Order: sequence, then C-alpha cells, then structure tokens
Amino acid sequence: MLSTDILAIVLPIFLLIALGYASAFTGLLREAVGDGLGQFVNTIAIPVLIFRTLATASFDGASPWALWGTYFSALAIVWAAASLLSRYLFHREERYCVIAGISGAFSNTMLVGLPIVSASFSEAGLVPLFVIVSVHLPFMTVVSTLLMERAAVADGMQSARPISVTLRQVARNLITNPIIIGIMAGVAWRMTGMQIPALPANVIAQIANATIPVALFSLGMSLRRYGIRGDLAPAVVTSALKTIALPAIVWVSATYVFHLPPLWIQVATLCAACPTGINAYLFAIGFGTGHALSANTISLTSVFSVISIGVWMHIVGVA
Repeated sequence: MLSTDILAIVLPIFLLIALGYASAFTGLLREAVGDGLGQFVNTIAIPVLIFRTLATASFDGASPWALWGTYFSALAIVWAAASLLSRYLFHREERYCVIAGISGAFSNTMLVGLPIVSASFSEAGLVPLFVIVSVHLPFMTVVSTLLMERAAVADGMQSARPISVTLRQVARNLITNPIIIGIMAGVAWRMTGMQIPALPANVIAQIANATIPVALFSLGMSLRRYGIRGDLAPAVVTSALKTIALPAIVWVSATYVFHLPPLWIQVATLCAACPTGINAYLFAIGFGTGHALSANTISLTSVFSVISIGVWMHIVGVA
C-alpha cells in the first residue's frame, strides 16, 4: 500500500498531465498551443534549469562514473532484451528491433523525471538527475543512429556508410541541441568558480520555476496524439521491460554493485521507472519504422507509471 506521502508527490504530477491531455482532447486548447509550450520547455526552460543546477552543483564526493556505469549498463541490458524479443518472439525486421530497444530504454527523464525528482528531493536530487541527463541524450542518439545504420543495411534498405560520416552528422545535431548547450554552459560556468550575478540569477530562477508545471501540461497535450494504434503485443512486452525490468536492474546495480549514495540510488531508480520518452516516437518517424510500437509504448508506460513510479518510490524509501 502506497503511503499518503508518496501519493501527495505522484498524484499532482499526473493530474497536471491529465489536465493537459483533457485540454487537448476536448478542444479547449488547440494542438498548436501544446507544441508551443513544448518548444518553450525544451528550448528555453529546461536548458536554463540545467544550467543553473550544473553551474552550482556539488557532487559531495560521489563519482559520476559510477552513476553512469549503473544507469547505462542497465539500459544496455533492457535495450538488448527488447530488441531480441522483437526479433525472435515477434519476428520483426532489424530496424523495428532498434525502435523496440529505444522504446524500452529511453526514459522521459525531463518531462516526468524532473518533476518527480524535484518534488521528492528538492534541489539536491537535481544533481544526480542532470549527471544522468548529461550523457543520456548523446548516448541514446549516437547508439540509436549507429544501430539503425547497421539495421538498414541488414534489412537491405541501404548500403553501408563509413561510421565517421554518421558520427559527424550526429555531432552536428547534438551541438545545436538546446539541452546539450545548457549542459555545456553549466559545466563551463561551474569551472570558473564564480557565482551567478544577482540580476541574471533572478531571471533564471523565474524561468526555472515555470519549467515543471508547463512541462507537465505540455506533455499531457502531446500524449493526445499518440493513443493505441494496433501492434499491441510487442508494446506490452516493451512497456513491461521499461517500467519493471529497467528500474529493477538499476536499483540492484546501484545498491549492490556500484554502492552509490542513497540519494543517487533513489534518483537513478526513479529515472529508470519513468515512462518512455517522446524521443522514441521521433526516432521512429525519422527512421521510418516502428511508429505504432513507439506510440503504444509511450501511451502504455505513461498509464502504467502512475502506479509503477509510486511503487518504486516505496521500494527505494522515498517516503
């Protein structure tokens, strides 16, 4: 049974998402409004919040390498499981299997993880969260692109290209990504050792304070376009891997293998328990396969996570 403290954290977050969904579903707000809010969150609000956190972060002696080892080794295991099950249980093509791996491993660390961690641990929890985020997007983008290149060749869709060409293209996309810019700017400012001046710090704080409610509302509006599209069985398996297997592996690895500090264990586990990120669907569109799988997994994990996140909060001792 979940405690009232956990429900007090989880329910307002998902009620804000539901409110955004209802606003789009009823036509109270047009789809373009949700797109605009999402663009504000991803282009301005989240990068500003990341900059502020990393510019003033203290690691308290904990190793970011251990956190990365914990999280991304678990991610690799679940990615491989989702891909292999799609290939050998559901007999899908190689490119589809890559999308299955992305859908099973790509957590919505920003639009859901950020509110959960902030509500549970305040500013202290944002440090390990952004340590994960700093590698999460680049890692997923590079690995997804390289695997899809290989899968497209295996499926006979294209001839092999030099890896260097693919990596240069990915690098160009990453260095112009607002979240990556926010990460690099925050780390660079932290290296100077200077405090953020009062006036810009006040403006940054006001933008940062708007991030979470706007992010949740815009996420709810965006979920309206996904829904359930058939091809359901692979999505159920992928969703189970995402909401059950991934956080379980992260928790065990963080606790018994890498021996992370309690706060970092809690944050890493909750990040892993978050629903599948919308980027999984964007990858599916970009690569031209797995649209229904990714959309279904986003929808199913968003529903499942209402309960699963609360369960994982209880397991890791949040409240």
